[in-house]
Amino acid sequence: MNWKTERRSFYYKGAPEPEDPVLEKGRVALLVIDMQNTYLDRPDPAGLSGEALARYHAWTPFHTRMRETVIPNNQRLLERFRGVGLDVLFARIACLRADGRDRSLSQRKPGWNNLLLPKDEEASQILAPIAPRADEIVVTKTTDSALTGTNLRLVLANLGITHVVCSGIFTDQCVSSTVRSLADESFDVIVVDDACAAGSMDLHVSELERLHMIYANVMTTDELLGYLPPPRP
Repeated sequence: MNWKTERRSFYYKGAPEPEDPVLEKGRVALLVIDMQNTYLDRPDPAGLSGEALARYHAWTPFHTRMRETVIPNNQRLLERFRGVGLDVLFARIACLRADGRDRSLSQRKPGWNNLLLPKDEEASQILAPIAPRADEIVVTKTTDSALTGTNLRLVLANLGITHVVCSGIFTDQCVSSTVRSLADESFDVIVVDDACAAGSMDLHVSELERLHMIYANVMTTDELLGYLPPPRP
């Protein structure tokens, strides 16, 4: 089993295998989505009880996956892309006003998705282990899709990019919204399974099945690296 035969939804059972992607310098870019400090911040469980403590434990598998799988694989992707001179871009959620009045409705609704992340606060910054380098493009958005709320489509077009490799969080929210927008703009998209995470594995796997072979091809870090130019000696 490999990416060509796994993760197939109802729509693609028995369909022909997709072709190998051709990933060339100047045509392919890595887009790391919403890997920000706020999502790894955790309270001290010693001060929690009841529902708050139960919610803390419910999120533990996500944090474990982030530390042990997602962050290391994003580091591997960044190392290869940078090492062979391929473009790297980042998207992050951050509002321009401290009061957040410039946020889209989806980021102002009550509940977990009510995000107030002013652009200069530590919570809105990209995680230090995968921090952007000085000349890497970072787009700031107040929407789920990194295309809808920014000039990213124009930037990618100006760079000559035709293939976008997506990683980050959350698979079923901002990653999915971005992938679908990219596909609708006729970019060829690859989602890196083990460089992404959702709040639960069920949500992660389910969303990848929806995206695979329709809006993107989904593969692992190892599979993706096999299509990129080899590391320089």
